Amino acid sequence: MTPHVPHILDEEQLFNMAELFKAFADSTRIKILYLLFTEEHCVGDIASDVGVSQSAISHQLKLLKQMKLVKSRREGKTIYYGLADDHVKTIINMAKEHLEE
Repeated sequence: MTPHVPHILDEEQLFNMAELFKAFADSTRIKILYLLFTEEHCVGDIASDVGVSQSAISHQLKLLKQMKLVKSRREGKTIYYGLADDHVKTIINMAKEHLEE
């Protein structure tokens, strides 16, 4: 019996997958995602909790938003950020479980 060989993704899908994994390749971005696991936060709160400047957080949030890992909503002058969906939690939890094996 021959093993099942998965269908190879096309070049665009492979590129997009690689880009997604790059988004997880920075410990500051992982800290931000963990912070957003349970509730939304504004840039100032994220910067304070993560321990980096607001401009650095804004830069990372922009990248995470482009990768559709984070979403935002405006309330008055304040913008709140949260995880885009439960898939983000699943990816992080799976990585954590893998490392703990």
